[in-house]
Amino acid sequence: MSSKPRKARDPRRELLAALGKRVRTYRNQCQLTQQDLALKLDLSVAYVSLIERGHRNPPFLRVVAIAKALRTSPAMLVE
Repeated sequence: MSSKPRKARDPRRELLAALGKRVRTYRNQCQLTQQDLALKLDLSVAYVSLIERGHRNPPFLRVVAIAKALRTSPAMLVE
């Protein structure tokens, strides 16, 4: 019986998932919905959702804008 080879863990995917989790945590602490955050950043709700689920790699300046909207520093989002 053959089994499928296991996928190697992708450290980039893990970093994006950690970033997304922190964005969600800070967003919830600020009592913002995804829609609220999307409006503040002039982004779609779908894009905010993708970031929070670790499925997008936002550019640095977008991370800075997200941090500002969430009243934190970019370093806190990417630590």
